Amino acid sequence: MVSDVFIDGGKVVFALTVPAASAQKMEPLRAAAQQAVEALDGVEKAMVALTAERTGGSPAPDGPVGSPVVAKPGHRHKPEASARLPKKAPVPGIDHIIAVASGKGGVGKSTTSVNLALALAARGLNVGVLDADIYGPSMPRLLGTAERPTALDDKTMTPIDAHGLKVMSMGFLVDEGAPVVWRGPMVISALTQMLREVAWGKLDVLVVDMPPGTGDAQLTMAQQVPLSGAVIVSTPQDLALIDARKGMAMFAKVDVPLLGIVENMSTFACPKCGEVTEIFGHGGAREEADKSGVPFLGAVPLAIDIRTHSDAGTPIVTSEPDGPHAEAYRGIAAMVAERLGI
Repeated sequence: MVSDVFIDGGKVVFALTVPAASAQKMEPLRAAAQQAVEALDGVEKAMVALTAERTGGSPAPDGPVGSPVVAKPGHRHKPEASARLPKKAPVPGIDHIIAVASGKGGVGKSTTSVNLALALAARGLNVGVLDADIYGPSMPRLLGTAERPTALDDKTMTPIDAHGLKVMSMGFLVDEGAPVVWRGPMVISALTQMLREVAWGKLDVLVVDMPPGTGDAQLTMAQQVPLSGAVIVSTPQDLALIDARKGMAMFAKVDVPLLGIVENMSTFACPKCGEVTEIFGHGGAREEADKSGVPFLGAVPLAIDIRTHSDAGTPIVTSEPDGPHAEAYRGIAAMVAERLGI
């Protein structure tokens, strides 16, 4: 049954593949396997996912047709459940969870996430960040920290404190150069644990930096996490907006409110001559927002300062709080806070 074994120092992750029909009954086996591995010398923490590959035509305990599933204790699938949204259990201590998403990679979603979180914190809110991009975590680099979470007990980890934010990322658990080669169920299990088995404390807002696209991980987060809303990030160009529409449609299908659209890399001002160039076009995200009836949250330019501070782990909102770029993120944060009613 054992597959997808991943070991990094004292952390061990693996999957137990079981028949879909008996997945719910196998939870005691999963717990026993995790306990057995954690009892081994040198193992600090074990993460075990109970997975089932569904065969064609068989009923799925959870998830879309043909997808792998993660069995959860006490979860029972009913035939008519596909017509209803699954119940979303709240995360104790967290008032609002918002997703920052994009239909594709490379549009600056993670940079937007961290600067939005910092701008919300600057308003006096207690803010956390969950880096949900398991394959390409960005928060350790963006926040300039390589700390490792510590375990409070057998099930709970402490988040990392960085720039006044509480942060959790797969990048804190594995080395920066180590690839995470997991199937979908492992990713979903890891996301669930990073959300629900972390001592977040009291947070006004948890910002979730979503992975790009609309696959299993994104859909699971949207279906199972009590999201107060989603922020869509796109560049102005048509190619990015096509994928942004797909992200908007996904959230609409699972009844997650759209807080608005951010146009990133909106314009570029030459640092030498000051000439403004619309490298990726301009205004496309605003037009899409107007067309879709979704609020336009603001535009952020393509700026060298934003890039250099991001690479250095000193986000622009904290490193240049009085500058025009920080002001753009603060404007976005103000509209998000207003939409959330905080």
